[in-house]
Amino acid sequence: MPHNETSDMSFDRSRIETLSAEYAEAEPLYAVEKQHLETLPDAFASGKYGRRDASWVVRWYGRRFLGSFPDEKRRRTEAAFGRNDFGAIREAIGGAVDAGGLRTALDSLRTLEGVDVAVASAFLFHIDPDEYLVVGEPEWNALSVAGELSEPYPDPPSVEAYERYLDGCRRIAGEADTDLRTLYRALWRAGKRE
Repeated sequence: MPHNETSDMSFDRSRIETLSAEYAEAEPLYAVEKQHLETLPDAFASGKYGRRDASWVVRWYGRRFLGSFPDEKRRRTEAAFGRNDFGAIREAIGGAVDAGGLRTALDSLRTLEGVDVAVASAFLFHIDPDEYLVVGEPEWNALSVAGELSEPYPDPPSVEAYERYLDGCRRIAGEADTDLRTLYRALWRAGKRE
């Protein structure tokens, strides 16, 4: 479905700012998420991080749903990630940092147990939040309602689906003259209402 300029659900700068402000006021993980989005990119780039920092990204991905994400699936993902050797985690994150392209970065991260495209997108968001955005059903649905995506959320998303999602997000952010972090907060709030 093509972008619909007249849609009441489109993401112009005003709507993005309003929804982002709602996110900051209402979402319980906002403060810790903001802190991690400020510190983890440098930590991942420099290699100065611990296992707990990497595990936090995986936990954040499932726990941000606050119970609406299947608990069993979240626990399986977290347990699978916990089985990874820390050296393998460092290698995969380092490969994503140095990748120079989306597919290579995703491939590097998906070598880890418990990391599919969706969880890899959470890592990319924390590696470079100016370039990448996390994908999940709420964000996807918000873009779909706005006319940016034509298919329902593919659970789990493929690399190609993530590319389409990310292209739409980057286009909207560019048109609204905003950053991807702010857009993420707006998509999350809008997607939870859909």
